[in-house]
Amino acid sequence: MDRPSTTSLLRTKSDQLVEAISAAMGGGTKSSPMNGDVTGGGGESETLSRKSSRRLTGASPGRSGVGSRNNTHIRKSRSAQLKFDLDEVSSGAALSRASSASLGLSFSFTGFTVPSDEIADMKPFSDDDDIPEDIEAGTRKMKIQAEPTLPIYLKFTEVCYKVVIKGVTSTREKEILTGISGSVDPGEVLAMMGPSGSGKTTLLSLLGGRVKEPTGGSITYNEQPYSKHLKSRIGFVTQDDILFPHLTVRETLTYAARLRLPKKLTKEEKQKRAIDVIYELGLERCQDTMIGGSFVRGVSGGERKRVCIGNEIIINPSLLFLDEPTSGLDSTTALRTVEILHDIAEAGKTVITTIHQPSSRLFHKFDKLILLGKGSLLYFGKASEAMDYFSTIGCTPLISMNPAEFLLDLANGNLNDVSVPSELEDKVQIGNSDTETRNGKPSPTIVHEYLVEAYETRVAESEKKKLMAPMMIDEELKSKVVTSKREWGASWWTQYSILFWRGLKERRHDYFSWLRITQVVATAVILGMLWWQSGGDSPKHMQEQAGLLFFIAVFWGFFPVFTAIFTFPQERAMLNKERSADMYRLSAYFLARTTSDIPLDLILPVLFILVVYFMAGLKHDVCAFFLTVLTTFLCIVAAQGLGLAIGATLMDLKKATTLASVTVMTFMLAGGYFVKEVPVFISWLRYLSYNYQTYKLLLKVQYKEKNDWVDGIKVGNGVREVSTLLAMVFGYRLLAYISLRRTKLHSGA
Repeated sequence: MDRPSTTSLLRTKSDQLVEAISAAMGGGTKSSPMNGDVTGGGGESETLSRKSSRRLTGASPGRSGVGSRNNTHIRKSRSAQLKFDLDEVSSGAALSRASSASLGLSFSFTGFTVPSDEIADMKPFSDDDDIPEDIEAGTRKMKIQAEPTLPIYLKFTEVCYKVVIKGVTSTREKEILTGISGSVDPGEVLAMMGPSGSGKTTLLSLLGGRVKEPTGGSITYNEQPYSKHLKSRIGFVTQDDILFPHLTVRETLTYAARLRLPKKLTKEEKQKRAIDVIYELGLERCQDTMIGGSFVRGVSGGERKRVCIGNEIIINPSLLFLDEPTSGLDSTTALRTVEILHDIAEAGKTVITTIHQPSSRLFHKFDKLILLGKGSLLYFGKASEAMDYFSTIGCTPLISMNPAEFLLDLANGNLNDVSVPSELEDKVQIGNSDTETRNGKPSPTIVHEYLVEAYETRVAESEKKKLMAPMMIDEELKSKVVTSKREWGASWWTQYSILFWRGLKERRHDYFSWLRITQVVATAVILGMLWWQSGGDSPKHMQEQAGLLFFIAVFWGFFPVFTAIFTFPQERAMLNKERSADMYRLSAYFLARTTSDIPLDLILPVLFILVVYFMAGLKHDVCAFFLTVLTTFLCIVAAQGLGLAIGATLMDLKKATTLASVTVMTFMLAGGYFVKEVPVFISWLRYLSYNYQTYKLLLKVQYKEKNDWVDGIKVGNGVREVSTLLAMVFGYRLLAYISLRRTKLHSGA
């Protein structure tokens, strides 16, 4: 008997509380009349609850438009007050359900449910009303908290570019771009389309400052020419995904943030920016997965491309250039990638991308379009107006066709399934063999000339007038573009430290691969068995062990050279990319790259010496053992320096391998084991051989106390040999650094 009365009383209390909250939040919200019958049925109470719920919904911050976003703290305090009042009214489950109903949620005991569309609109206590859903992962994305983007208006007028092709007997100039004009503003996405070889990548590289200045025309950024300071304002995503395969997604973006973001940010702030980018691009589910490569399993192609984009947007660039970001991706992943570019542009950035053959959905996502054909401009304007323009010059598709496919056919001079303009039909009817193809259509050359002429006569002049008109840009924006001060994201020591640990993490997988360990251990075991307990004081035993010591000098002088020559040629693409973005100083990279190998290079030689030394029965002395290890290590570092110098000088693996083979062979023959007395005119070669210096030191360590002459070689005090090896260690590396500095890693670097 008491249950209906209690239920009605609870409803009444809840409705009173809701009315009080509605009055406080809505200001002038009129209170609903109260039903005085507390023992009645649920009909009037249900109606009253619905009215109260709708009043609260109408007055909630979720429906209050702009005010809801500006008064988050008010919403939180109201929700806290509501919770406090409800606890005072009752602690029963029925009251909890009734209170939930009055707040716009469904409750079961009356059978009433608020419509789902109203629930979506209410959200009275949410702080994250406008966080969009992640594109791929299905989770909420975080917005990157960064400083405001500097808006940059990009204009290019009559841009021409030529390259000189050197032949065997003569040289000639080839024109890559001819009179390209256009513009793109912050918040817009400009797409460059055209067949392969039309000059898309060249134009993109010119606009991004990655190649030298154009041979003709002008490119301006906020009405100012390109300057090196703009590197910190430009993000450039290359067509190839250049990433370290053994680093995870999180590590890749964290290292980029620590190297590229300004010094004023702390390490924790830079790491937070990297995490924000991961969530912004929907990479949180693969953030601890290795990037992967040809021989290493890793993230998918779409995720790898988003990591490349994240590497650039992490610095909050004003200009973002992308070279065919959708190549190799399926249509759905490509669409998601382009949607990400739109989100980036909406943040006030200027986005320019080349695109090969987008789907129709992708095509309609672009704001502006440049269509190139054989280096000439066939169209520039809004992407949505491209089809209308070509229909005005008599080119319309005869069947349903993807707009991008139609435009690429025109750029290639292919008029199959396309209406032929009357001017071209007249040329075909004349019957000129130069203009007619087998199917009665005009030749691609004639079509190209017609499209270029049509654009120049109908559109080009009006577009040029728009481009020539001065833009009303604040002097402050102009000054920020032309500032010549070069700013590094980190100090030299910080750059060295970051690159050192990055190199250590990346190359530890190669150094400790099972193949490499097996190679070293198997060689050591074979040597130990061949020279099993060969120690002794007789000249015969000493001569036999001299052969073992010479092999150790040759093996650890040969092995590191052919590992080190791959260092700079293989990392040239990464060095191009990072140096073009001013991520670090070349000296910091070089020193970190060469020193990060040293801890890894020490482990396998120690394992090798441990096996060989005791199996072969070499001198049983702690000092002799460690001196043998130290001598071997000195030989390795010197040999590495030679390999680095050869690789950095030639930057070509085939040439470097050939030169290294000849050099190592010469040093081995001059090492003092095969030839005891070298002719005077070539005896200087022996002192350049690290094999010879290492061999003499190993003989000294083992037999100095027994004999001054071993196997025809005088064993000295070792000072000259150590000094020579140290000179090689630093001399070869200095040569490698100078060669690397003189090498044109990238013309725009």
